[in-house]
Amino acid sequence: MIAVTAWASQTLNIPDWGRWTLAGISLAGASALGIALLIGPAARRLAGEPHPLTQTERQQMTATERVEAVNAARHTLIQAATGLVVIGGVIFTGQGLWYTAQSLDASRQAQRTAEQGQITDRYTKAIEQIGSDRLDVRLGGLYALERIATDSPRDHQTVYDVLAAFVREHDPKPSVTAAKLPAQPDTDVQAALTIIGRRNTRLDAHRPNLNNIRIPQADLSGAYLRGADLTGANLTDAYLSRANLTDAHLDGADLTGANLTGAYLSRARLFANLSGADLRGANLNGAHLYSTNLDGANLSGADLRHVDGTTEKEIRAVAIVDAETQF
Repeated sequence: MIAVTAWASQTLNIPDWGRWTLAGISLAGASALGIALLIGPAARRLAGEPHPLTQTERQQMTATERVEAVNAARHTLIQAATGLVVIGGVIFTGQGLWYTAQSLDASRQAQRTAEQGQITDRYTKAIEQIGSDRLDVRLGGLYALERIATDSPRDHQTVYDVLAAFVREHDPKPSVTAAKLPAQPDTDVQAALTIIGRRNTRLDAHRPNLNNIRIPQADLSGAYLRGADLTGANLTDAYLSRANLTDAHLDGADLTGANLTGAYLSRARLFANLSGADLRGANLNGAHLYSTNLDGANLSGADLRHVDGTTEKEIRAVAIVDAETQF
């Protein structure tokens, strides 16, 4: 039986729990057989009886002496067997723990694979949705992408690259003149911008690419756009209060009349049109203001320390400043 169960545990196509059961039966059988041998023939051999005693040998020892010798040998062998059983138990337990760890690792890997498969399916469906002709379906796809970026950090950058591309591709075509641009961005474009502005920036591999977007009166209040590429963007009358545009590239951007109160523009490249913009309390410390149009811009309370490309005199000549404006 021992040999059969050992063979079966190694060759039969059965679940792992079945293999371990058969292996346990085989090990238990082998242990029982070993103990029987130890307390029987082996004990007598250790006690000095390599073969059945003759009549003369029996007369040389009393029955009590022979029993004591055999019992002493049995006691020694049982102790040795106990030690072997303990060692075997430790080994078996270790194998069980190793198998459990392997099973858990395989389960986790299978779970991760299944989750990634689900993420892929969700991503594919969301991409199909944002290409729909129906606004409600597109909005559903945009928010689905945001959820994917939250659930799967490895897909974060891909999702936000897609959202930035969506904005670039769905704003008015270059053939539409500035005078004919819509008063406000389309609902889905605004939704994409809002999602981009509240993303988890710690997972960014690079900054948003929003160059040449044309979205007058877009609402980007409080948006995190640090280092964003807004080159050539049309953001006239946009709401950018408290937005973080530190290190952003705004070369050639049109921010005429934009609300930038309390915005962070440190070290930003503002080679832009800021005429009539509201920059009260904005932080422009170290900003680059080469060829920047500040006609009528309100810089009351703004931080203009360390700016380059213009001078305090030139700023005072064209913009609105007050006693709290820092130069």
